[in-house]
Formats: sequence, C-alpha cells, structure tokens
Amino acid sequence: MTGLSAHDTLVFLLSLGVLLFVARAMGEAARRLSQPVVLGELLAGICLGPTVLGRIAPHSVEFLFPSTGNVPAALHALTTLAVTLFLLVAGIEVDLSTVWRQGRASMVVSFSGIIVPFTVGAAAAWLAPDFLGRHTGADALVFTLFFATAMAISALPVIAKTLMDLNLYRTDLGMLVIAAAVFNDVAGWLVFAVVLGLMGKVAEHGGAVGWTLGLTLLFAAGTLTVFRWLVNRVLPWIQAHTSWPGGVLGFALSLALFGAAAAEWIGVHAIFGSFLVGVAIGDSRHLREQTRTTINQFVSFIFAPLFFAAIGLRLDFAARFDPVLTLLVLVVACVGKVLGCTAGARLGGLPRREAWAVGFAMNARGAMEIILGLLALRAGVIDERMFVTLVVVAILTSMVSGPAMKSILRLRRERKLSDFLVGKAFIPRLVSGLRGGVIRELIEALAESGTVDRAATERAVLAREALQPTGVGNRIALPHARVTGLERPLVALGVSHDGVDFDAPDGETAQLIFLILTPQHDDGAQVTILAEIARTFAREETRHAALAAQTYTELLAVLRAQSA
Repeated sequence: MTGLSAHDTLVFLLSLGVLLFVARAMGEAARRLSQPVVLGELLAGICLGPTVLGRIAPHSVEFLFPSTGNVPAALHALTTLAVTLFLLVAGIEVDLSTVWRQGRASMVVSFSGIIVPFTVGAAAAWLAPDFLGRHTGADALVFTLFFATAMAISALPVIAKTLMDLNLYRTDLGMLVIAAAVFNDVAGWLVFAVVLGLMGKVAEHGGAVGWTLGLTLLFAAGTLTVFRWLVNRVLPWIQAHTSWPGGVLGFALSLALFGAAAAEWIGVHAIFGSFLVGVAIGDSRHLREQTRTTINQFVSFIFAPLFFAAIGLRLDFAARFDPVLTLLVLVVACVGKVLGCTAGARLGGLPRREAWAVGFAMNARGAMEIILGLLALRAGVIDERMFVTLVVVAILTSMVSGPAMKSILRLRRERKLSDFLVGKAFIPRLVSGLRGGVIRELIEALAESGTVDRAATERAVLAREALQPTGVGNRIALPHARVTGLERPLVALGVSHDGVDFDAPDGETAQLIFLILTPQHDDGAQVTILAEIARTFAREETRHAALAAQTYTELLAVLRAQSA
C-alpha cells in the first residue's frame, strides 16, 4: 500500500465512524437486554455486511467496506491492533494469585475443565473432520488440535462479568470459578500457540515447529516471571513521575505492542504476546484499580467494538449457517465443558448444586473462541461454515451461562430502584410546599398512568405518615404505603428546591421526595427499595445531580452513573 488517496481517506474514516457507532449502539442494546455486549457488536457487523445490508443495498456495502484496494488493508491493520489490545485487557483481568489461593479445588476444576473437553473435541474432530468444517487441504492433526482447543477454551471476561451480574464475584464460589478460568485461559493460549506453530506460522528465521514451540514456552515463562518482576518494580516510578493516566496507559500499550511483536517473530500470533504482557502488568500490586479501569474502558469501548463488528463484514452469515453442524458442535462443546468442570468441582469437594453452577459458568466461551476461529479461518484450517458455527456457539454458550447458574443456584434477580421508578411520575419541580400537597401531586402523577386508585392510595399513604414521619435526613423523604389491589411496586419522585417539612431527624427539609407504593404482599420489595434509595443517595454529589435533573432520562443517567 503506497498510501491512502483523498477518496480512500474519506471512505476509511466514514466506514470506521459507521462501524463504531452502530457497534456501540447495538452493544448497549444487548447489555440492556442482559446479553453479552459482544453479541450486539457482532450483530452490528452482520447487519452492515453482506448478510443484511449487502442484500438490501449491495452498492452501499461496497462503497463503505470495499473488498479490494487500500481501504480494506487499512481496516485489517486497525482490527489487528484492536484484537491485540483487547487481549491485553483480557490478560490484565487475570489474577494469577487467585489460582494458588483457591487451592486444590480450583486446580482440579482447571485440569478437568481442559482435559475432558479437549479429549471430547479431539475425538470428534479426528473421527469426522470433513463434516466439522476442516478446510480442504488442511492438515488433519492441526485441525484436530485446533478444534479440541476451541472446545476447551473459556472466556475469562465473560465469566467475570456473569459472576458480577449475579453478585457472586467476591464469593468463595466466584473466586473458585475465576481461579479455574485463569488457569484455563493461560493453558488454552499456550496450547493454541503450539497449534499456530503447526499451522506453518514459523518465524522469519525459518525455525522448525519444535524450535518455535521451545521459544514460545521460553517466552511465556520469561514474561510471567522475570518480566513480571520488572514491571512490578518499574510501575511505581512510572506512576510517580509521569502524568496520569497517560503515563501508565502509554507504558502498558507500548509493552503490549512489544510483546505482540515478539510473539509474531517467534512464529505465533501477536495476540498471544499481548495477552501474556497483560497478565504480567495486571498481576502487579502497584497497578491501581482506577488505572486498570481506564485501560479497560479505552480498549473495550473503542477498539473491541471495531474488531468484533468487522468480523461480520467478512462473510454472509446466513448463507454459511449450517444448523446441523451448529447443533452438533454446541452439544460437543457443552457436554465436554460442563461435564468436565462439574466432575472436577465434585472431586474438589463442592456440593452437587454448586458443582453444576461451576460447570455452566466455565462453559462461556465468548470472544476467545471467536478470535481462535478467526485465526484458524485466516490460516486455512477451517472453512467459513465452521467459522460461523463457532461464532454462534460462542454467543449461545455465553448467553446461557448466567441464566443457567441463576436457575441452578436458585438466585433471585437483584432489584434496582430504576426497575420501580415510573417515568411519568418524575416531577422535577413540585408545586406544593406542604407534606400532604406533595403526596397528592405524586399520587396524581402515578394515577395518570392508570395504575393506582387516587382516593384509596392517598388514604393509605397519609395514614402511614400519621403513624410516623418519613423524613430520613440528608434532605430525603420516603412516604410509603402498602396498597390493596396493586400488582407491582411503584415509585414516584418529586423534587422541591425550596424543601418540604417531613419532620426529618436532622431537622432539614426534604428536597427529594420518593413516594413508594407496594402490594399488600410485597415479598420484601419495600425493604429492598428503601435500602436501594439509602445506598444510592448516600453521597452528596448524587443528591445534587438528582436535584439538577430536568427529565426522567437525566435522572436515569444519574442512577446509572452511581451504580457503575
């Protein structure tokens, strides 16, 4: 590529803007539906590529994402950088110390969670390579090892996010799963590094596969020992003498690129090097949590969406989708991983229900399997039909993981204040300055949605208020009542900038007045809502932000920022 012309630059920037915008929008939509963000990002590329837009407006796809020329080469270079940085983030999330802290149970789960699915996958690939999508001319041993690795891999970022969503991350069970996933990730990438060497990606010095394997193991061992020690020693100096967060961010990204270059020179993919560098950086006790979050957000919200959306541009997913193959691979993947990890958890001493939960948690493959599949497709090991299958399996296993754990452990979904707030019942400027008048205003707002009986509700709330005032201090009041006939809890919020006397213990008038209505048999909803309000509005900054909100959307933004 001699350089981008003015037209090439226009198309390149326009395609990046469209790709990032649609990927982020669909990623957010997926998150709102409690699905993996990567699902939305992949769907964005599928919609913009030949699968959807290509059928509706093929000329638009060819203009935005041309298949020949300088633009696709530039886009390929950018997505290579994106996946390299994404693996840096995945490595930073690895905490090697968790493996040793969890002891025997995590090691048993780790080994069984690799050996069993690897063996099942290898057997399936060896017996039916052509049916499972081996590319014509690809070596049988290489394909077998690839498919076995794809069946054994787990996605640490997806597993961690699932545990956080279920409030299990800091529990003993959560730490056991994380420890097992850490070992699984490191072992899986080591195995795949060998597979990459067998694919013929030998270094430019022309070394044989054995030489490449030896250098890979030496590189991994050196990165996780000597290099990790050096990073831990240098990091405090970087943080003390450079601007924050630019200094540490530049340091981490530079090391990731150096590690990626070293991996490419050895003969394995660049992402293996950036992953190991991420592990070394993330394991330093000097890496601040705020810095970790900054790196994560910088990559996850800009580069990762571009990479995963670009995958959908590569081929027509509808034309390459094989339901029979997908079902077979899904069964092989789930049987090997779930049964292997469950058996390991039982051998490690876990009760039956928790052991099954561990099995389904470790079954999430997410982005890791998609990346493996993409590398194998580029290397000519699998065909497009198998790649589409792996993408679908990665998404399905990630989607099922959380609900399966929730059902097995009989967990109840955590209820948040935003679940009960009624949009039409947010009043940014109350008219009345009296307690009774404010309560009536809020009831009227709820009644307009047709969900409450004005008269009965007002009697119930005022009767409760007469028993004991509901001013709780910090300029917050919580008038509430249980209402006969109400189907679900409802919350209205009114803002009084002048303040209303609700007889608070600190003597201050209330400016944020929450009207909380719950059914007669509320199953603990009232207590949950009261506790959530107390937690959410404990900080003065949050209260000021809520007072300044002029619309329900602005209020939700305040609540979202507080819970982030």
